[in-house]
Amino acid sequence: MLTARTRLVALIGHPVAHSLSPRMQNAAFAAVGLDWAYVALDVPPEELTEAVRGLAAAGFVGANVTAPHKLAAASLSESDLPSVNTLVFRADRVEGHSTDAAVLEGLAAERPVVIGAGGAAAAFVHALPHARAFSRHGEWPPETAGADLVVNATSAHDEVIAALTSGQTLVDLPYPRSATADAARAAGAEVVDGLDVLLAQGAASFSLWTGVPAPVDVMRRALRSVELF
Repeated sequence: MLTARTRLVALIGHPVAHSLSPRMQNAAFAAVGLDWAYVALDVPPEELTEAVRGLAAAGFVGANVTAPHKLAAASLSESDLPSVNTLVFRADRVEGHSTDAAVLEGLAAERPVVIGAGGAAAAFVHALPHARAFSRHGEWPPETAGADLVVNATSAHDEVIAALTSGQTLVDLPYPRSATADAARAAGAEVVDGLDVLLAQGAASFSLWTGVPAPVDVMRRALRSVELF
């Protein structure tokens, strides 16, 4: 139940109705006993600046930023990052962070490839500066032979973006699944799916807002319990 004491966090995107982040984050707040709530707000690109200023003025703790706003959000916050997916509001400051690539922790990435042109792709390229980058706006199709890690940071669900083989790892951002992930699994590649990516970035964002460790197991159950098909 929301009260005047409830602290608020937003998800800003366009569209946002499909997002599982509210389910995941609200389960996390409840698990650690915080009177906080996470709400999804559909914000068109032309209203992003006004929305960010309005959330800060209204006393929101912070926000997640999703497509198509991650690149623009970097310029609206105190950040040198090319892409921002997490905002923290402190007094008159808007801090910008990126947790999109949190899923990379523990993964080998000596010869990475990043595929995509949006804000998430930019975050992974920033985290993997030695990566080869491919997009339909530049070099295409992707060349993944010899890569140990391939990041599919596109939104394509039904098209196989790249063919992986055994011994390679795919980090696949579309959730709950994509044709690229299905083909990679069938070929014997390791797949880190879109729900794993969402969980990792969500847990990192949770800690930035609250200052406490995220209840990862609770968040994982909230995501994996959803009937997505």
